[in-house]
Amino acid sequence: MTEQKDIRWKQRFNNFEKAYLSLIDSQEALENDPGNDFIQDSLIQRYEYTLELAWKTMKDYLENEGFMDVTSPKKAVRKAFQERIIQDGDGWIRALDDRNKTSHAYDENMAKEVIESITEQHIPIFRDFYLYMKKEADE
Repeated sequence: MTEQKDIRWKQRFNNFEKAYLSLIDSQEALENDPGNDFIQDSLIQRYEYTLELAWKTMKDYLENEGFMDVTSPKKAVRKAFQERIIQDGDGWIRALDDRNKTSHAYDENMAKEVIESITEQHIPIFRDFYLYMKKEADE
């Protein structure tokens, strides 16, 4: 059973890694063409599924480590912060809260606000999480 859980978090991490790297691609494309609505939409969409895979990777990893009460995104983030898997617990909570705003991306001002948060605040915490988990997966 433990081996199956170990494999599960690693499989989830592989999916997170692909999502994270595609998010970086969208960020770079947006830097080159900041007014492109299609790229802005791409960045928001990729942020949504990267965040989803991030917290689920946390959940699976924590469960593999014996923590079973990580049944929601905020519980997973809090426990990951306690276990020093992530360094910016408040930043992750903001990322989860911003995820709820993405359904209003049709509002140009809201979209710009969310894009700014994604590029300036959320991608850096995804990077830190990615580097931590990559090290764990390679061990």
